[in-house]
This record gives sequence, structure tokens and C-alpha cells, in this order.
Amino acid sequence: MTSEPESLGEKWRAARPAVAGIHLDSAACSRQSFAVIDAAAQHARHEAEVGGYVAAAAAAPVLDAGRAAIAALTGLDSSGVVFTTGANNALDLLLSSWPGERTVACLPGEYGPNLAIMAANGFAVRTLPVDGEGRLDVDAARRALAEDRPALVHLTALASHRGIAQPMAALADVCRDLDLALVIDAAQALGHLDCAVTPSAIYSSSRKWVAGPRGVGFLALRDDLSRTLKPRLPPPEWGLPLTVTERLEQGEANVAARVGYSVALGEYLAAGPARIGERLAEVGGMTREALADVRGWRVVEAVDEPTAITTLEPVDGADPQQVRAQLIAEHAIVTTYAETLRAPFEMASPVLRASPHVDVTVEELGQFAKVLAAVT
Repeated sequence: MTSEPESLGEKWRAARPAVAGIHLDSAACSRQSFAVIDAAAQHARHEAEVGGYVAAAAAAPVLDAGRAAIAALTGLDSSGVVFTTGANNALDLLLSSWPGERTVACLPGEYGPNLAIMAANGFAVRTLPVDGEGRLDVDAARRALAEDRPALVHLTALASHRGIAQPMAALADVCRDLDLALVIDAAQALGHLDCAVTPSAIYSSSRKWVAGPRGVGFLALRDDLSRTLKPRLPPPEWGLPLTVTERLEQGEANVAARVGYSVALGEYLAAGPARIGERLAEVGGMTREALADVRGWRVVEAVDEPTAITTLEPVDGADPQQVRAQLIAEHAIVTTYAETLRAPFEMASPVLRASPHVDVTVEELGQFAKVLAAVT
């Protein structure tokens, strides 16, 4: 008798250390695999053996494979991929290098740290039209952008405070038609939704749905945009023979984390992006169904929203920050407390967020619902 083949979730779980409790926090930081942990550790050991710069040179093929994976997932060329320390660093590198007018159109629910980086780089923000759920109204956006053109359009494809999938591909078509630069924040979207829409620029972090190490991410640039950028360092007047991507990637780096990220990207591609996306959409539906009747909370997203992020709004005065702390301390259940800083122009109050990965079980979600009701 042959045994049943392992499911995607079973393979995902078996590839990782045993979780100490229930992990429902992949939108903040997923669990790394043994292979990712070992790759980063092996590189650190190699640095100690031969020297950091020699080890970095030896790791070039692995990093090139990571860039190629990012290119495949974004629709861009690997020559335009820059490793960064994360999403915030990527956006700051891009905006600080922006030439000319500094106006940006984005959603009313734009991520708070992104807004801070825009302000720090002198960008004036205008909002794009959305529907009652906060999803971009593509037709209204087309009209608004045609009438009042910004220097760039910025889309956070999947928000930190709400699991609503934004229409990336449709907005990319609009921006191409209007000859507008589109920049996509894919921190929550990469490894979750299809991001191969060939925008002008796209950036993300490693630690979320792709399940790489913390402290690393990327910025990927389309060639036509890359040629216009003017990075601050080294000073352009020095005339050094460096490309824009080389200048953006200059500086100290945690190469071990980049190696781990490249391995995580390879694992993600091997598992199948479409397969993972389908499973994450299924997980989101399972989570919302499990939590639909928990007293004291309202599930924000529709059951069939194709994401694995579920937002819980307190309706009877529960404190999401206190509830999260209690879930961890007393039940080893990890969720996210999302404060209003995450979307300062849209959020009225903090929320609790659950974001399981492909390996979550119905039993774990049932246990979470039971415990949430008890601590509330």
C-alpha cells in the first residue's frame, strides 16, 4: 500500500523547526526553513574561514540566482535588482534618487512608514479613489491620473492593516497607457499574490510570505526608470564607472542574510507560486470562517478575499495590544497588534491581525477561535 503524498502544508511544516505553539503571524515574519537557516549559517562560517569579502565573492552565484528569482516574480530584469535591508530602505533609496518633480499618488490607506519616507524625501501626497472596502477604483483612478498627473504612482498591493488585495495588474495597465511611473510596495504581496506586472519599480522584504531572514529585501527597477535616477552616493560629479544599481547597492551588507533570502526564493519557486497563492487564499477563507462568530470581534475581510490576512476589529472594547500579549504569554499563539500608525489616514482604531501560512490546520484555527473568545 502506498502512502498519500504530503500536502503543500505538510511539506512546508516538515521543512522547518517545530513551532512552539501556533504561529499566525506570517504577515509580520514567517518561519524560516532548515535550508534557509543552514545556508545563512554556512555563509557566516565561511566568512570566518576565508574572510568576509572572499566569502561574498564565492556567494555571487547564489545571489545571482536570488536576483533571477526576483526578476521572475516581478516581470523585470535581474540586472535591475538591488538587495536592500528591507522594504523601508528600498523605498528610501528610490525616492532619494528621484529626479525632478516630487508628487506621488497613493491610496488613502497607505502604510504609515511609507508616508513618512515620502515626506522625508519632499514628496507631496495626493490620494487615489477607492471603494467602501479601501480597494482602488481603477476607472476613477484612470480619470484622476489623466486630469492631474503626479510624478509617480505608488501602490501598496496588500496592506499591513487589512487583507484586501489591490488590483496591481489593472493599475499597471493604466499607468502604462498614461506613461506614468508605477512603484509597487510588495512587502505583503510577494510570495502571496501574483506580482509579475512589470511595474517601473517594485520592492519588498524577505521575512514575510517568502519566509527568508530578517534584515534583507530588494528594490527592482525597470531599465527606463533606472536610467533617470540620480543616487546620492557616491556623488555623481565624481564620474565613477558605476551603474545606478551598483551605486544603490553600495555599502555594508549582511551577505549571509542575502544568501538565506536567495535560498528561500528558490524554495518558494520550487513549491510553485500559483499553488502557494491558491493555498493562502484557502487559508484566509478558513481563518475567517473560524473567527466569524467569536464574540467581541468583527472580521473585516470577506470570506472569499484571496489573501491569508484576516483583520479583527474589536466591537466591545477589547484592547488588541493586550489581547495579543495575553495570547502569547498564556497560550503561545502569535498574532499581530496593528496600531493606527500603520494607516494613519484610514484607521480609526487598532486591530488584531491573524496571518497563518500554508501549513496551518483547521484544528489550530479552531483552537485560536476558542482561546480568543476566552481571553476577550
